[in-house]
Amino acid sequence: MLYIELIRLWNEAVQAIDSRDWQGALSILNQITDHNCRTMFVVASTHIALRQVDLAIKALDQVIAKDSCLAVGFFQRSAVHIMANRLEEALSDCVWAQKYMRENPVIDYKQLGLRFKMYSWQVLYNAAAIHSRLQQWDKARDILLAASQERGAGRSNLIDTALEAISRREVLEPLLVPEGEVFRPRKQEVDQLKPRDFLGEAKVITSLIPNDDFRGFDPLRPQKPGYYEPNVVDGQDSRYMVMKSAYVAKGAGELNVPAGAEVFVYSDDDKDGLAVVIYDGKRGLVPNFLLEPMVKKKGKFKRIELANGIPHPPALTPPNRPQGPSQRTLEFHPSCAGATHTTPPMTSNSTRVPTQQAQTSPQDSGSVVVKVHYTYTMALRVPLETPFRDLQEKIAQKLGQPVINIRLRHRRHGTRVLMPLNGDDGLDSLEGVAESGRAQIWCQNEDPLANRSILYQMVALYDYNAQGPEDLEFGEGDTIDILSEVNKEWLEGHFAGKIGIFPRSFAHLDTESISGASTD
Repeated sequence: MLYIELIRLWNEAVQAIDSRDWQGALSILNQITDHNCRTMFVVASTHIALRQVDLAIKALDQVIAKDSCLAVGFFQRSAVHIMANRLEEALSDCVWAQKYMRENPVIDYKQLGLRFKMYSWQVLYNAAAIHSRLQQWDKARDILLAASQERGAGRSNLIDTALEAISRREVLEPLLVPEGEVFRPRKQEVDQLKPRDFLGEAKVITSLIPNDDFRGFDPLRPQKPGYYEPNVVDGQDSRYMVMKSAYVAKGAGELNVPAGAEVFVYSDDDKDGLAVVIYDGKRGLVPNFLLEPMVKKKGKFKRIELANGIPHPPALTPPNRPQGPSQRTLEFHPSCAGATHTTPPMTSNSTRVPTQQAQTSPQDSGSVVVKVHYTYTMALRVPLETPFRDLQEKIAQKLGQPVINIRLRHRRHGTRVLMPLNGDDGLDSLEGVAESGRAQIWCQNEDPLANRSILYQMVALYDYNAQGPEDLEFGEGDTIDILSEVNKEWLEGHFAGKIGIFPRSFAHLDTESISGASTD
């Protein structure tokens, strides 16, 4: 059965026990199809209260079968066995109860739902009661004396009375869990049986209607589009209107209303040309001739122009795609080692390693410190007149990469574009690149650009995510080699070893033409 149904029936049975309705509790407990040890203990306690000893023993047998270490189960069954005059079984249960107390003087079952503390002296008392029924008076007296040495509340008077009864050769009555004390379900689980309103109740915070105490959901009703119409008396003409000009109250019942304010007209059939309106939660009178119908205006959206020098972002939808160009693949040709192409500058989140320090100061004449930006940053010192070919070989050796795949670029002063270092732009050595004994070089490892000419370079204004296999994907600030102009709206470019097309509006020109840079 469902656990929630078990909790419901268990709680109802406990409530019946609290009202001492034992038969009602038993009928409710019989509806439980899947008992646990605690609910079976409730069944056994109900049978004990009804003096149904045999049924109580069977119920306690199931309690112990479901939890073989429940000391209070053995304690309760030993007392019922005494009531049924099954003394050997009762003595055995006392032994098991003492064993599962594990040398503890007391066990508090409150956390399990039973408001009862079982003491070790109570188990010994029941053992003495068994021996008294067996006419073993000395044994019973010894056990009671041992029980008097145990700790626990309420033992002194009871044990003293029992010793006096043993001296008079009187049989002792067994101790049981008090009548009405049973295992109860947890309060948190019982509270969850009650229905809860998770949505809560609507509350009016502000309203145009005086004394508006509306609750719940309003049913659908005819109303003007975009405006809420309160309920009015049948026969009255109600509508929203606008004040043509401000009005200052001149008599009792009139309102102060500014010009252009929206008011709800209850009725305009009033004496002296005054209409009954609601404004700012108040009901009052205003002149009828100051009211005019309110028309809902449709807003027009205008594009906000940006300041001069700041380009507009591209349209939400790219321009019409050109027909014909498809994605090109890069082929490796050893003869194209000197092909001109660009490498985008390293971004701020690139992985860096500690920069190598030069052994001598940058001001040493005839040499320059070159800071190389790769997937990490490194520095090396070379003679100032070192040709770019030799510099390319040294950097490739440092990086452990083939020299044919190493591309070097530098950034011209005042631009964001990275220019190739291959001698084609009139620079034969680091003399034209170095400043104050230092130079910055950007290096990229990529396949060479095969048999293509670079018309010019552009800098990306925005990130562009490829929409198809023929598109070129790049990020804001990347330098793109322009290979051809597809049409007025699309360009074919090269970036990071890939060739593809992209909208012209996503990049801008930031350098002079370098059409002379072509591959061999």
